[in-house]
Amino acid sequence: MNEHDNTKVSLRKELSSTHLVLTGLVGAIGTGVLFSTAKMAEMAGPAVILAWILGGIFYLFIGFTYAELGTVYPEAGGPSRYSLYTHGRVTNMINAFADLLWYLFIPPIEAIAVVYGINYFAHNLLTPMGTPTLLGAIVAALLVLLMVPFNYFGVKVFGLSNITLGTFKLILYLLVAFGIMAAVFIPSNFAGLKGGFLPYGLAAMFTAIPYGMFAFGGVRVIPDFAEEMRNPYRDIPLSIILVVIGQLLVYILFSIAFVGAINWAKLNVTPGDWKSLAFIRKTNPFLYLSGTYGITWVFLVTLIVAILGPFIVGYIYLGGGTRILFAMGRSRYVPDLMRFIHEKYAIPYWALITFGIVGILLALLTAPIPSVYGLIDDAVVAGYLGFLTNPVAMIVSRRQGKEPRFKLPGGFWIGLVAFIGASYIVYWSGWPAVPYATAFVFIASIIFGLIYRVKEHLRNALWYIIYILALTLMTYIGQTAGGPITLIPFPWDMAVITILAIAFYVWGIYSGLPKPYTKYAST
Repeated sequence: MNEHDNTKVSLRKELSSTHLVLTGLVGAIGTGVLFSTAKMAEMAGPAVILAWILGGIFYLFIGFTYAELGTVYPEAGGPSRYSLYTHGRVTNMINAFADLLWYLFIPPIEAIAVVYGINYFAHNLLTPMGTPTLLGAIVAALLVLLMVPFNYFGVKVFGLSNITLGTFKLILYLLVAFGIMAAVFIPSNFAGLKGGFLPYGLAAMFTAIPYGMFAFGGVRVIPDFAEEMRNPYRDIPLSIILVVIGQLLVYILFSIAFVGAINWAKLNVTPGDWKSLAFIRKTNPFLYLSGTYGITWVFLVTLIVAILGPFIVGYIYLGGGTRILFAMGRSRYVPDLMRFIHEKYAIPYWALITFGIVGILLALLTAPIPSVYGLIDDAVVAGYLGFLTNPVAMIVSRRQGKEPRFKLPGGFWIGLVAFIGASYIVYWSGWPAVPYATAFVFIASIIFGLIYRVKEHLRNALWYIIYILALTLMTYIGQTAGGPITLIPFPWDMAVITILAIAFYVWGIYSGLPKPYTKYAST
């Protein structure tokens, strides 16, 4: 390992479209589809299927903006750099810290999800409240440590492991869904019970969507590796579209399997009382169902999935997050050490080591301070705040004269839908998750902004700062967000969010720089 300044060493272009599609798919299909499907069904009943579909549509539009910007700036950790070129340093610093928090917390979250699976054998890794015991936290920390080698020995090894382990993982997931459906499938669960398909109304269905958004994050990882792709101009758009469609099909399959598998008499629950199914989520929901129904082979496959699936998601996000920290080093928001590249393996090794250490510490803290687990879960919402800059940056980059290799037709309108969708996702994430995330992002930005004297382009960032605060306020007073005060009932709260999104989208576009800010360009 070279300890000297080797920032002139380049990342290697070794990832193909196959690597990217598998990375995106297996980097998303993990904890979310296993746990979120049950939570969303509890909130929305059979309309969990519609919630997944709407979430996929919103994410596709958001993904389109990544596809275009990724061909304009094919950089490592690109989504945490696009707004640097279009709006300058303050906007980008807030955007980058929002992205960073999303990535920092996912590896320990996934490690703890693996602990849930291992606990079926050990029985001493979780407390009765479902948080890790001291031993469980240590196991989670060791799992985060084990994720590091999958990223350390070069992006080629990373891509190959995603293809081999990822293909095996996808096959197992499909076996679980089809296995459950083959054993227990009750068609009347979809519309034949009290309340029908929408037992708790549209507002409840909308509120369930954010729990699915966590599971679509694989799209976000793809442009992080743009600088290491053989052909980013072709592969970024293609991979993003294929991954969103692939993810959505798998999530619809699992939601159909879950809804159809609820045998009310066997579970001793009143038919149609979806809210009473919360007890299923105390363990892995699909493990619970297959175990309760005595489907041994599905139980065993699900057990493997419960351990392997989240682990793969964790190490992929560790790799993507390493590129975010590397990008922030380039932008001079964190120590220069973060942008050092290993001379042999061509990876940002100090960024990887730092990410690993933080993940280990977060995992260890969940035992002595159980509330840390809840804070980690809430802080993931910070990533959604980062989504807000992309649609605006896409239009501003066009106004700056940048010609993307992949240019979306009707870009302004696609960007508007993406911005509204990202705003909905933030709002639906609700109270107190959004204020926690906002506090994390602003505190980190202020601290590091003072340390690294980031003050340029504050005026260009006002739209972003005020919009984050406005969305946070809406989670406090809007019904759908579940805040402490309901001043704006559904559906008027959604109308307000839509109007705000349109106004701030336009303000954000007109806040852009006339020319790209290139002081800290990657080349």
